[in-house]
Amino acid sequence: MTLNASDPAAIEAAAVRLAAGGLVGMPTETVYGLAADAGNASAVRAIFEAKGRPSDHPLIVHIAPADGARWSAAVAPFVSELPGFALKLMTAFWPGPLTLILPRRPEAAAVAAGGQDSVGLRCPAHPLAQALLQAARTRGVSGVAAPSANRFGRVSPTTAAHVADEFADLSDEALLILDGGACAVGIESTIVDCSRGAPVLLRPGAITPAQIEAACGQPLRERDDAAPRASGTLASHYAPRATVRLMSAQQLQAALDVLGPDAQHIAVYATPSVRTARAAPRRTMPDNATATAQQLFAVLRELDATGVKLIWVETPPEGAEWDGVRDRLQRAAA
Repeated sequence: MTLNASDPAAIEAAAVRLAAGGLVGMPTETVYGLAADAGNASAVRAIFEAKGRPSDHPLIVHIAPADGARWSAAVAPFVSELPGFALKLMTAFWPGPLTLILPRRPEAAAVAAGGQDSVGLRCPAHPLAQALLQAARTRGVSGVAAPSANRFGRVSPTTAAHVADEFADLSDEALLILDGGACAVGIESTIVDCSRGAPVLLRPGAITPAQIEAACGQPLRERDDAAPRASGTLASHYAPRATVRLMSAQQLQAALDVLGPDAQHIAVYATPSVRTARAAPRRTMPDNATATAQQLFAVLRELDATGVKLIWVETPPEGAEWDGVRDRLQRAAA
């Protein structure tokens, strides 16, 4: 069942569903989430089951905005210790596309945490996500576990239609979807580990390392083997059915020139400098990272739906602003 998220009655129905232990497809500014009450162990297990996700892969918990930006109180139900630099990051970027990994209260969100003593928290900027989280909070739901609303390892959804397509086998009673329009950011949140005394970047996103360091007043430490598990960090992830291959513009053009009219089984996502055969499915990659991130997953889904066996993608430019896009494409190609 898909409802218009701008309708207050739809928000209320979704909040009731969450409080009753059900699943909700929730719009955020990053991607759509498959949401359940983070404090309800059976509801969180239903997320893992619906996605086909291993139970030791932690989920991000989404919380409602804090009154007067009092983030320490907002995260207190889940967090045993809040480092000063983490509070600075909350103040700078919440609500927004930033997830912080923090020491977890032993009694809080244990199933969502995937067996770890840390928990990932985020406050989304999407106004309809905030409305749902606030309505759910009035019904006793202090936080909502919400990984991307897709089958495990596949392309993330950025529209309500993508969610409905992913879970077409689920009944209306099993899943309620809120349609909040297309996601503005388009790739998942930046993840920073704040559980070990210094900030560590675990997953790149729309917020760059330089912005993180400027906001918290500390340099980012290199990730190491002791880093906690985090969403979307497997080598292979975000993958369509077709095989994705990354190539430079020169490599891509040379390969297309060799194939000529025989390239119908290949879809191409590249900047205008790359010329393609008329018969080949083609989408044009924007020349800026923000626009590319916003459309990336929708483009992969659209090209995959043409039935091609291969999707050839031009490797994004270097630069921190492209790190999130490059990360998702490298994992899709793995």
